[in-house]
Amino acid sequence: MVRDSDKKYLKKLGANIKRLREAKGLSLRQLSYACNLDNSKIAKIEKGQINITFTTLMQLATALELHPSELLSTDFE
Repeated sequence: MVRDSDKKYLKKLGANIKRLREAKGLSLRQLSYACNLDNSKIAKIEKGQINITFTTLMQLATALELHPSELLSTDFE
C-alpha cells in the first residue's frame, strides 16, 4: 500500500521513467519485453500508482540502457 505522503514522489519518478522511455522511442510493450515486466505494471509505475523494488529499478535501467541514477534524477521537492 502506498502512503498518501509518498504518492507525489512516485508520480515524479514515474513521469521521469515515462519521459526517458519516450525519449528512447520505446512503447510500453517494447519496454516490457526488454525488461521482462508486464506492460500493465510499467503503466502503473509511470502513473505513480505502485512503489517499485530496487530490482525493478535495475531492470528498467538496463532495458533503457541508462545508469539507474538517471531514473531517479528528478526534482523530488
